[in-house]
Amino acid sequence: MTIWIANPFDNLPPEGARPQRYWLMARAFARAGHTVTLWSSDFSHARKAPRALAPGARWEGDGFRLVLVPTPPYPRNVCLRRILSHRAFARNLRKLAELEPQCPDLVIASLPPLASAAALADFCRARGIAFVVDVMDAWPENFARVVPRWTLAPLRAKARRIYRSAQGISGVAARYLELAKSYGAQCPTHLAYHGIELTPSKVSKQVRPVLSKSEGVFRLAYVGTMGTSYDLETVIDAVREMPDVELDLAGSGPKEATLRARAEGCARIRFHGYLGDEELRELLVRVDAGLVPMFDDSCVGVPYKLADYAAAGVPVLNTLHGETERLLAEHGAGVTCAPRDVRALCAAVAGLRARDAAALRAGALSLARLFDAEVVYSDYVAWAFPLCQTSP
Repeated sequence: MTIWIANPFDNLPPEGARPQRYWLMARAFARAGHTVTLWSSDFSHARKAPRALAPGARWEGDGFRLVLVPTPPYPRNVCLRRILSHRAFARNLRKLAELEPQCPDLVIASLPPLASAAALADFCRARGIAFVVDVMDAWPENFARVVPRWTLAPLRAKARRIYRSAQGISGVAARYLELAKSYGAQCPTHLAYHGIELTPSKVSKQVRPVLSKSEGVFRLAYVGTMGTSYDLETVIDAVREMPDVELDLAGSGPKEATLRARAEGCARIRFHGYLGDEELRELLVRVDAGLVPMFDDSCVGVPYKLADYAAAGVPVLNTLHGETERLLAEHGAGVTCAPRDVRALCAAVAGLRARDAAALRAGALSLARLFDAEVVYSDYVAWAFPLCQTSP
């Protein structure tokens, strides 16, 4: 079969960064014997800069073909220029798709963005091609945090059309599959968590003792974006109140400057910026717990960082209720407390410190198996293949 996968956000093979969802998915389909094209953007969402490859570039490797779609830049995750950029990506993707000499048997489109998923839904419907939506985030629902809900009516209509056009819907969290059903989707669904590579060099094979116990210090780490979905202010305030707790933050984002100012004068709080794979692994094996300090209204079900912490055998201090809270409880891999509450966070740290460190790390490694890319995407291929027989 010929498979197309479209997502403008993830890392790409020529860039030297670690594989993410759609790269790993493309590799899995290729290993199963399919001809695969991964469509992406020539603008890097992570770096907010043009990719090193030229616009319209085509690359082959790791078993599949990569096509970059010309896409205008945008400076921030939340801005008008990003919306316009997504629309341009959708238009240019559709134009390039129509020039392809061979139609695919199956198209998988990430959601977000809405615009490109809608464009590919129309493309597939006009040609009788099987269409799958892979839901990474609750769009447009998460916009309700920044705009009045009534303004989302046109985007909800677009989402409804996308979901109802699909022959299959997959998602990185169960809540996204339920969201699709609420829009009237009646097709098969598939839960596929974020897959990460769990090779011997990238995941703990045994439970390590917590080194900081002997030093009387408890080390916390946060890995990811410093944006409005994350309650890092409360984390910093709590750490300042706990003299034997340290905090390492890896990443960047729009709130970084204000967070640095909030932490000023506290040598136990360290900002590292973006870290490479090896640097990140070195950081995580030295910490006692990873942080998922998210607000429930972020609409996130299971964040990527949960997989990273689990793969390193790091238990989690979490403020995101729902699916993430349930997974941590089921595997004994961490604790959940309320956001925006310094006392609750301090109590949660105390609770983690009182628990058996070896048992917590064993629970984290047990949780990591849910995110094993080899299993996640092999199962995905097996689920998606029959959908080609149900194309309109």
